[in-house]
Amino acid sequence: MGRKILNRKEMRADFDAAERRKQDDEEVDETEEEEEDEDEAEDEEEEGDEEDSKEDADEGEEADEAVEAPKARKKAKAPAKAPKAKTRTRTPKVTRMKVVWGVFNNSNQRVATFDYPKRKDADDLASKLSNDKKTTHFVQPVKEPMEEKEKEKEKEKKEKGSKDHNPDKK
Repeated sequence: MGRKILNRKEMRADFDAAERRKQDDEEVDETEEEEEDEDEAEDEEEEGDEEDSKEDADEGEEADEAVEAPKARKKAKAPAKAPKAKTRTRTPKVTRMKVVWGVFNNSNQRVATFDYPKRKDADDLASKLSNDKKTTHFVQPVKEPMEEKEKEKEKEKKEKGSKDHNPDKK
């Protein structure tokens, strides 16, 4: 039941060699594409030259052949393109939630809401509605987003309360 022991160094060397081959193939593909683009551009230039003068075309072709050879050497030495930097995704704004007690009827329609500490009041209303209307009402916790306005009002109340209790100010 023994397993063959894997030689991690050999596996790593094989993987690195495969990666190098893949990178070399990609670089060759890029240089071939660049050569094709430049060949098309040179063809367009030659068409313009031929229209100007047909006599100078023979001399122009010889000059073009001399110019093409150094360009081919430069293409082979072209550096690889740098990868694009990944843009950071913005994290969504998290809204704070608060729990309230909701009084619901049989068709799950909310009839009333109460703050979390007032569970007894919510139960009393549910039993009263059930007895009066002879339909089922129940209490269930509900999560609601906290509103920014409420926070501002609470801050104002605290500030007013602290001003009233400050003995320095009269």
